[in-house]
Amino acid sequence: MQLQQAVLSLVLMTMVFAVAMELRTSDFARVFAMPRTIAIGLLPQFVGLPIATWLITLAFDLPAATEAAMLLVACCPGGSLSNVITHWGRGDTAYSVSLSAVATVLAFALTPFNFAWTMSANPETRSFMQELMLSPMDIASSLLVLLGIPLFIGLWLRYRHPALADRWREPLGRFGLIALLLFIVIGLIRERHLLNAAIVLPFVLVVAHNALGLTLGWVTGILFGLGSGQRRAVTVEAGMQNSGLALGIIALQFDSDLGMVIVASLWGIWHIVSGMSLAFLWRQFDARSGN
Repeated sequence: MQLQQAVLSLVLMTMVFAVAMELRTSDFARVFAMPRTIAIGLLPQFVGLPIATWLITLAFDLPAATEAAMLLVACCPGGSLSNVITHWGRGDTAYSVSLSAVATVLAFALTPFNFAWTMSANPETRSFMQELMLSPMDIASSLLVLLGIPLFIGLWLRYRHPALADRWREPLGRFGLIALLLFIVIGLIRERHLLNAAIVLPFVLVVAHNALGLTLGWVTGILFGLGSGQRRAVTVEAGMQNSGLALGIIALQFDSDLGMVIVASLWGIWHIVSGMSLAFLWRQFDARSGN
């Protein structure tokens, strides 16, 4: 493994570890208290966005690496910032945390499954996958390293040493986020010769793709009659995909393919901008409404 890949993996594992230290049994217990509402919140993440992205890759003649990166991001669970953005946007934070907790666990099975079928069901990405000799088990093994191990250790520490977990989680969370952003920015600077007109298409695709995720989350909330706070939580969870996890998988399984890295890196920056902007608009709306 190259040094760059090792550093990115450690950063992502640190972020997952910090998130796991925030989780409590009550976050998972809500699944049994309101299973229908949890299932609704997971629909746009694990059903709506992967299918919609697959249809987009069939409709447009995009480079195989770009399509593969879009599919991978769409198949990842919600990002670690979703709970913060939901809270700041005055959404249902407890619901958001429960969705993130369940999505993280389900990702072990659903991310490799969704990525495998969406890649295989598109002739362009299927040939790309075959060239790399990549299997769903390869993605699952990456998830075990990047997600499973730090998640288990974080949950164990929260259970056995809650005071220590409370002391570590915020500093480690901030460090992980800053380190990931620096990793993305440094990577883009190193490849600055590509930051020309050729990057316009990937950026437009990322913005449209992210808007699609947010829209699917909002529409799902409306169709199933969720309240305003829960609707906001589902919207953020659906639109703030874990692009950092996608970058880690790209590093481990795709040898940091440049086309895929650019898409996932742009996602990593843009979804923070769109999420914070949406939360700001919601706060403005509440202020005007007197809420």
